[in-house]
Formats: sequence, structure tokens, C-alpha cells
Amino acid sequence: MAERYEADADYEPGTVVIIGGEKEITTTDQVNSTKVAGVISTDPAYLMNAETTGLPVALRGRVPCKVVGVIQKGDVLVTSSTPGYAMPAAHPHNVSASELVGKALQSKTDSAEGVIEVLI
Repeated sequence: MAERYEADADYEPGTVVIIGGEKEITTTDQVNSTKVAGVISTDPAYLMNAETTGLPVALRGRVPCKVVGVIQKGDVLVTSSTPGYAMPAAHPHNVSASELVGKALQSKTDSAEGVIEVLI
């Protein structure tokens, strides 16, 4: 499930976005941002506000997500210092709902940028 939001740039699917910028959504380089909105969706099964302009932001379900760092399946993901990317939370038990991007459905064994499936 996704909903269209006006973006200040044309972000590719998998990009992590926050509320802010010149329009409704943008990216951030702030770790654990409380402004997280979601992830740009690839092909949502249900798209709210489909008739409006903007990019589809995944609100629920599974979606490819840009990530950095070593990730284990089930890790809690938050915004990272790399704009548009999520990372595993350093202290997952202290992550508030306003900081949560999603949970990793796949593992990633290197620290480079990549894309994995995430549960929103």
C-alpha cells in the first residue's frame, strides 16, 4: 500500500524519504530522523491518491529499500547519514515509532550501499 506525495526531486524506487524539503518529501543525511515518511515504492498493489502527482511512498507491505551497512534479517532500520538510504539501528530497543523505516526481510553481508526487501 502506498500513497502519492509531492517530492522535491525525482527519487528512484527504494529511496528512503522524510517529510520536508521544498515539497512534501525529500531525503535526509540525519541518522534516526523522526521525520521519516517511508520508501519510494516500485509497484504498489494499492495506491492512494493515484490521480494526483507525486511519487508513491510505501506505507505498508514489502518494498525494495536502499540500505548501507551489514544487515541481518529482522534488523530494525532507520535513516542513515547517506541520503536516501536506511541502516540498521545501533540501539534497536530505543528506536521510536517516529524513527522506524522498517524491518529487514533479507540479510546483507557487506557495508557497501545495496538494496534489500524491507517490511514497512
